[in-house]
Amino acid sequence: MFPVKEELAEYAGRVEKRLAGLIPDADPETVVISEAMRYAALGGGKRIRPYLVYAFSRLSSGDPAVALDFGCALEMIHSYSLVHDDLPAMDNDVLRRGKPTCHVAYGEANAILAGDGLLTRAFGVAAACNTAAETVRRAVAELSDAAGYAGMVGGQTLDIATEGKLVTKETLTKLQRLKTGALIRCACRLGCISGGLYDGELFDAADVYAEKIGLAFQVIDDILDGVGDPALLGKSVGKDEASGKTTWLSLLGRDGAEAFANELTRQATDAVKPYDKEGRLASLAELLLNRKK
Repeated sequence: MFPVKEELAEYAGRVEKRLAGLIPDADPETVVISEAMRYAALGGGKRIRPYLVYAFSRLSSGDPAVALDFGCALEMIHSYSLVHDDLPAMDNDVLRRGKPTCHVAYGEANAILAGDGLLTRAFGVAAACNTAAETVRRAVAELSDAAGYAGMVGGQTLDIATEGKLVTKETLTKLQRLKTGALIRCACRLGCISGGLYDGELFDAADVYAEKIGLAFQVIDDILDGVGDPALLGKSVGKDEASGKTTWLSLLGRDGAEAFANELTRQATDAVKPYDKEGRLASLAELLLNRKK
């Protein structure tokens, strides 16, 4: 198997360093927001989404520097979404990545503004990439689609609308393809786009891989929220059950959910097998499937 765990950790370090340079200090009167942005974006996270950009960029012969900045832009959007998702009006979480959530540390208003700052900065980072204008245009459009009402925001809206209700497998799949899967699909596409690849067989395979690992990721997330170790996860557990949410764990039971995640992972690796000569993507899918945090 490809040593993906080690490479993921090494690449996370690169992402951390680049993110730190992309979130500059503000002037003294507004420095609290830049501090809150750094608090939310730095010092934690697996950096799976930037790594996916990197992995697919390698397959499309993309510029590593462009892939890194596209990945950092996407990670800023992911970090903003976590800040807002943790707010009292949403999930009202007090722990994220083993430390107090942004609104606990900086206050609710500053957390909202920090999330807004990360979201808008992400588009500036992507737009400033030193590459072909069409590549930048495509990347910004992908980021917008993935983050907006047709992607992550739409998924969060559906999540709120279905809270406390028993939903079908089809509705849960749609919700999570939007809320979680949209940014994962965006990551895989951005990797292709960084190499000037905007369609074709690899682009289509990236979509299938993203859809399957994105859904499998959420299935495992649901299992961990029900039976995981808070000390390992670095966040509260049991909140889905407490809020009355339908999850893959409540819908399928643990055995059924684990079997579903295994099948999704198989489908993901099959989709990219013709291109994944080193086994990087297959190893990543297995790592995500078997994670404990």
